[in-house]
Amino acid sequence: MRRFLNKRNGIVAIAVLTVVAFFSFKSSDSRNFQLAKNIEIFNAIVKELDMFYVDTIDPNKTLREGIDGMLMSLDPYTNYFPEEDKSELEQMINGSYGGIGSMITYDLKRKRSVIAEPYEGMPAALVGLKVGDVLMEIDGKDLVGKNNDEVSAMLRGQVGTSFVLKVERPGAKKLLDFTIVRKSIQLPTVPYYGVVGNKIGYINLNSFSGNPSKEFKEAFLDLKKNRGITSLIIDLRGNGGGLLDEAVEIANFFLPRGKTIVTTKGKTKQASSTYKTLREPLDTEIPIVVMVNSGTASSSEILAGSLQDLDRAVIIGNRTFGKGLVQVPRSLPYGGTLKVTTSKYYIPSGRCVQAIDYKNRNEDGSVGRIPDSLTTVFHTAGGREVRDGGGVTPDIKVEQPKLPNILFYLINDNLIFNYATNYCLKHITVASPEKFALTDADYTDFKTLVKSSDFKYDQQSEKILKTLKEAASFEGYMDGASDEFKALEKKLTHNLDRDLDYFSKDIKNMISIEVLKRYYFQRGSIIQQLKDDDDLQQAIQVLSNSQKYKGILTPAKK
Repeated sequence: MRRFLNKRNGIVAIAVLTVVAFFSFKSSDSRNFQLAKNIEIFNAIVKELDMFYVDTIDPNKTLREGIDGMLMSLDPYTNYFPEEDKSELEQMINGSYGGIGSMITYDLKRKRSVIAEPYEGMPAALVGLKVGDVLMEIDGKDLVGKNNDEVSAMLRGQVGTSFVLKVERPGAKKLLDFTIVRKSIQLPTVPYYGVVGNKIGYINLNSFSGNPSKEFKEAFLDLKKNRGITSLIIDLRGNGGGLLDEAVEIANFFLPRGKTIVTTKGKTKQASSTYKTLREPLDTEIPIVVMVNSGTASSSEILAGSLQDLDRAVIIGNRTFGKGLVQVPRSLPYGGTLKVTTSKYYIPSGRCVQAIDYKNRNEDGSVGRIPDSLTTVFHTAGGREVRDGGGVTPDIKVEQPKLPNILFYLINDNLIFNYATNYCLKHITVASPEKFALTDADYTDFKTLVKSSDFKYDQQSEKILKTLKEAASFEGYMDGASDEFKALEKKLTHNLDRDLDYFSKDIKNMISIEVLKRYYFQRGSIIQQLKDDDDLQQAIQVLSNSQKYKGILTPAKK
């Protein structure tokens, strides 16, 4: 009997263990089962569509849209690159590609691409292509109707290969032919550096792709040794980031060896790392201001945020973009690549710079920034309070000037672009960027061009007034307020002459940027923009007052 009970108890024990094991297995394997099940369903749907759908489906197009739809539900930085798009990925990572080195824009009236900006020292500039040249043919193939993406794909190619480009140049009587040899295009990461104010160095760093630390180091040493700077401004505005290692390297120029710059944390062990300064610095004492704005993202935020967290620089401008996600390329079959988000960035204070929670979306699929009420206080190395919640908040915020509505329409209609093209036909040379100024006669010529072009633009005040009238009429207030509305309408009448004069400062500045770009490339346009730059003036004030600079980096007394 005892033997039977023991045997029975053993059977029960085995049964219990089997049930527990089964449910444990089922629980742990449930996710894998769901993956396998849905992949099988997806494959079945593709096969059924291919066999029975009324029209023949394009497998590349249909499945690519399915892949893109799946990735769209994640974050915007996780992307699939098939083999034919690998050059785009390489440009993002390395900052280089095989091509001619020029930006192009699209002329809606001509339905053709136009040279917008050839890069200094690149094939487009070296063979003599100019801003405003209309692209007609590539190796005899007419480009009419092709969009910028299609034309760009034709301009790019294997380094060392050549093609014949036919262009129409404003002012020229016949079409021009250029034989261009493609080369590896490395976009300049430091397009301009110089001295502003009293021995204050300025370095414009526009990307972390390629090898920016080398260019930055050369610029800084030149400013320090040959121009005698005693403080430095690093301009990261509009810098969308790039290679994390390059941001750490540049931070190392101003921080001692062994300082933690950034930590990445992800699902896997391989995705979690700590990046520290590894070399002896160039200068740990020179006062630094970093200028940032909403276009400062990713690696740029690592540099700005680490210098802030370690009390090594004063940050000036606007809150940065808030991209704290790390992407890693993963190889796929048939030469494809998946650029996948694997972890998040955390800067020295422990805060994450990621501003948007893509994982937890709203019901309508939208995403939003982390609200200030949910942010957490962190502290810099010296004890200053800083917060997470997205991006890097400047130590000194500068209100950004709002550009007038008319300027947007002038740019969108290519009127400023076309005027600059005509200006260059009349002027073989112009003054240096530092001394260049558009004259009143030049601006009068521009206004004449605008008036003769049948220029139309929306005025926000007119739109708002129309909405207000509709609301007043709906709520029964129009009868008693009709005279007031008529008087206001008279005041807000569309007056092109008035607007061109009232907003002449902003319009002249944009024209000057477009003109100087054609003679002095990126360097010229940056110098023009710095002439009336509120962020720069604030930076100069801070660096010109050592007490103010030190006070900002000192924690407030409780």
